[in-house]
Amino acid sequence: MVKKPLKNTLETANSFIMEMEKSFKNPNKINKNQDLKVGVDLGTSNIVITVLDKDNKPVAGELYSANVVRDGIVVEYLNAVNILRNLKEKLEDTLKRKLEYAATAIPPGISSGNTKVIANVVEAADFMVTNIIDEPTAASNVLKINEGAVVDVGGGTTGISILKDGKVVYSADEPTGGHHLSLVVSGALQMDYEKAEKYKIDEKNYNTVFPLVRPVIEKMADIVKKNVKGYDVNTIYLVGGTCCLKNIESIFEKYIGIKTIKPYNPLLVTPMGIAMNDIKK
Repeated sequence: MVKKPLKNTLETANSFIMEMEKSFKNPNKINKNQDLKVGVDLGTSNIVITVLDKDNKPVAGELYSANVVRDGIVVEYLNAVNILRNLKEKLEDTLKRKLEYAATAIPPGISSGNTKVIANVVEAADFMVTNIIDEPTAASNVLKINEGAVVDVGGGTTGISILKDGKVVYSADEPTGGHHLSLVVSGALQMDYEKAEKYKIDEKNYNTVFPLVRPVIEKMADIVKKNVKGYDVNTIYLVGGTCCLKNIESIFEKYIGIKTIKPYNPLLVTPMGIAMNDIKK
C-alpha cells in the first residue's frame, strides 16, 4: 500500500478540523431522519460534544470549560453530569432532534473502575454509550496516522501513546499539563489562578507568557523524550487544549530531536475522533 505524503495527510486533517470548528458557531443543516454520530470528551479542562453525520462530516458541537476531571478521574460527578446534560440539550435544540447515542473515551493508563465512572457520567446525561475508545486511537483516526507518537497535553497531564501499524503498543500518562502553566503565570505575575488561566490563552499576552512557561513545556518534552526512548518514533503529533499555545511544537521538536507536528486547533482532534467511533452495534 502506498503511503500518502505526510503534508497531504495533515492538510486533509486540518481541513476536517476547520470544518468542525466552524460548525460550533454555524451548525450544518441536516435531514430530520439523518443518522448522526456523537462524541463526548470529558477532558481535564473542557467538556466537548461533537456531532458528525454518518460520513463523518461535521454537523455541530458544544464546549464548556470545566475542571470536573483530574488525571482521568471524575472528581465532580454531579457537576460533570449537569454540564454534559446542558450541552446535550443545547445541541438538541439547535438540531431540532434528540441525541440518543454517543461514544466516549479514556486517557492512557486509567483503571477499569475509572473507565466505568466516565461511562456512567455519559449515561447519566441521558446518552446510551455505544463505544469507549482510548483517546490516542481517537486522535489518530482524525490525523489518519498509523505510526508515530500521539502526545495529548491536557489540563493536568501529558499523555504519550506510541502507534505501530495503527495499534497502540505503549502508553503512559504523567503529571504536568496546562494547569501547571497557569500556576506559573499566576505566581510570576501575582494574579489569581482563574485570571491567569484567561491571561495565558490571550494571544496579546504571548510575549509575556511564553518565556515564563517555557521551562514547563520543556518538562513536558522531557516526559515524552523519556517515554519514546527505545521505540522507533519518527514523528510526534501534539493534541489537546494546552497544545493550542503558539510555538509549543518547536520547543518539543528542539528538545526531543524528533519531528513534531501540531494540527490546526489540537483541542478538537480527540473529540472528533471519539465521534467517528460512535458505532451502533
